[in-house]
Amino acid sequence: MDKNTIIGFVLIALLLIGYSWYTKPSEEDIAQQRKQDSITAIAKQKAEQQFKAEQQAKNINATNAVKDTTVAFYNALTGKAEDIVLKNSKIELTLSTKGGTVEKAVIKGFEDRNGNADLTLFDSKEQSLKFMLAGKETNIITSDLYFTPSNVTDTTVTMTAVAGNGKSLVMKYKLGKDYMLHFLMQANGLSGMFAPNYDKMDIEWTDLCRQQEKGFTFENRYSSLTYHLTEGGTDNLSEASEKVDEKIDETIDWVAFKNQFFSAVMIAKNDLGTNSLLTSIPQEKGSGYLKQYGAKLKTSFDPTGKQPTELEFYFGPNDFNLLRQIEKESTFNKDLEMQRLVYLGWPIIRIINRWFTIYVFDWLTDMNINMGVVLILITLLLKLITYPLVKKSYMSSAKMRVLRPKIEEATKQYDKPEDQMQKQQAMMAMYSKYGVSPLSGCLPILIQMPIWIAMFNFVPNAIQLRGESFLWISDLSTYDPIIEWNTNLWLIGDHLSLTCILFCAANVLYSVMTMRQQKDQMIGAQAEQMKMMRWMTYLMPIFFFFMFNDYSAGLNFYYFISLFFSAAIMWTLRKTTNDEKLLAILEARYQENKNNPQKMSGLASRLEAMQKQAEELKRLREQQEKNKPKK
Repeated sequence: MDKNTIIGFVLIALLLIGYSWYTKPSEEDIAQQRKQDSITAIAKQKAEQQFKAEQQAKNINATNAVKDTTVAFYNALTGKAEDIVLKNSKIELTLSTKGGTVEKAVIKGFEDRNGNADLTLFDSKEQSLKFMLAGKETNIITSDLYFTPSNVTDTTVTMTAVAGNGKSLVMKYKLGKDYMLHFLMQANGLSGMFAPNYDKMDIEWTDLCRQQEKGFTFENRYSSLTYHLTEGGTDNLSEASEKVDEKIDETIDWVAFKNQFFSAVMIAKNDLGTNSLLTSIPQEKGSGYLKQYGAKLKTSFDPTGKQPTELEFYFGPNDFNLLRQIEKESTFNKDLEMQRLVYLGWPIIRIINRWFTIYVFDWLTDMNINMGVVLILITLLLKLITYPLVKKSYMSSAKMRVLRPKIEEATKQYDKPEDQMQKQQAMMAMYSKYGVSPLSGCLPILIQMPIWIAMFNFVPNAIQLRGESFLWISDLSTYDPIIEWNTNLWLIGDHLSLTCILFCAANVLYSVMTMRQQKDQMIGAQAEQMKMMRWMTYLMPIFFFFMFNDYSAGLNFYYFISLFFSAAIMWTLRKTTNDEKLLAILEARYQENKNNPQKMSGLASRLEAMQKQAEELKRLREQQEKNKPKK
């Protein structure tokens, strides 16, 4: 490998560090957070006082409403809350007759971070959903109403709130075979209660997103309020900074309260309107929660009941292929692109993950082999694919190494600082005559770089790694601490990850190998220039340590194995390369080009011409200096 190889790895490091920096809070965000922390106690006290006041006012209004027999849905304002459970083999949903909405979602078959066999996505203390209808005389808020259940089965229920005189509000639920819940709301005889042009109802949906994984920082980085634009494509609120009532001007058709591996998604048949207000507030480490999510939305409502309001809810894992299949269960006939909840990287990186990594990963996981072995096999496959390019890069370095004595001899007259340009031209001309391209190592590295970045995006989002153990690693989807402590140290956190240490150590060893190889081919001033490059190469693993200590063991293990195989390939190529035979081949090529100048490339000819021109200019300058009259 040559200098370009090192430059390639440095570019990879800079891209990874830049990406990590981009996804982390800015200085303004940190300053804002510190400021926010300083007033948290006061704000919390005020919030509690305001909440109590609002609750008192709400209780007074509810009490007055119950006393007022003329209020719409008078009979539905009192009652007893009951739980209705819908379930299948994948999920169990608990609905309350008070409000008529889902209050608890338990996803089966996924162990939570406390070791329970099933994972609770949310419960009544953490999530709330209410539909609000603005009547001519009074507002109807479903969370205040008691619904009467009927047609109850394991997968269906009808909730009815009676308004009297044959008027009612009906909500029907049907649970699909997987994680999709179908919802229909229909008004019966309510048209007189609303303005003639009334056709929209308000939705308020909030969720205190639970921490589901061991690593708070890493999971929080991959948790975000995500929404889908009706025109196509998805977007999300910042994962790091606080956003309150962020206005979305475009029309959207679904909103997801997403954490790293699971999501709660609301989908509208028509749309969720424009000017939606979305909220995402990061929570403190140790609170047990990642974000406080909120969404204020609008969707269609027909008071006559001719056109029911239809929504669908997804409560389940962020599995790319599963989300593509679940979309087929939707009755809305839309391209929802729900698989975009699994982030696969920037466009070109997404293409690699979408059409290569996922297929290979699924093919290997279908064999029911350990996930750690899957990562090793993926690494081997990628090394096999890129081997011809890696070999080409190495052979370019080897050719420069065996030619080093000849290049030094041919360019020794250009030792003055002002002759460095001429020396470079002479070197390039010599390389060309021997059929060697110093730049041939660039292309392989540029091709391998997207693969590194693709895995950087794919592995942290692969739910298949969640809870999977390998060797000493108990969970490949989160960090593997060799030691932990209670204090959160700057840059390091509260643990040391063993796979991160191995990755960084392997990076150091691989850097030593590459630098030794570079030393054998550097000439003159190039060797001096490589000193700075050498220090950068040695310091890069330190930057990687601080960057990757919080990252998943699966990602660190992949990079460790990748570097191990890279070192093995380099060692093998070095041992199997005969320098004498290689030099003989280059000498034969040189003689062929020398005896037949027409076979030289256009670049070689131009370089040779430039070299002769530079030598002629140098000779003329020396002659002019010699002929100058002495003062």
